[in-house]
Amino acid sequence: MVKRNVLQKSTPSAVEKTIKCLGENLRTARLRRKLTIKEVADKIGVGIRVVSDAEHGKPATSIKVYMALLWVYDLLEPAVDLANPLKDEIGLRLASLKDPKRSRNKETIDNDF
Repeated sequence: MVKRNVLQKSTPSAVEKTIKCLGENLRTARLRRKLTIKEVADKIGVGIRVVSDAEHGKPATSIKVYMALLWVYDLLEPAVDLANPLKDEIGLRLASLKDPKRSRNKETIDNDF
């Protein structure tokens, strides 16, 4: 039996809201730059429907499309910090709890046989 991806059936609402917000932000960025959907689509090499889907926050839209749109609007730099392990306070705390605190007893081996 093949296990199906649960995300394809039902996206968690927090994820859906975040993607929708990103889409709205991308649309605002495009409009402020006075670019048409067609101009942006041509720049990243996709159809206008793909850009429209991203702006509407469609979860099935490829992350590559979202990143390309950020690149076109010169907004890609902050995306580098997404899930940055150095800024993951919870992960850092958990990692520090799991570090072994062992110290080996340095015994010298007696060569007397």
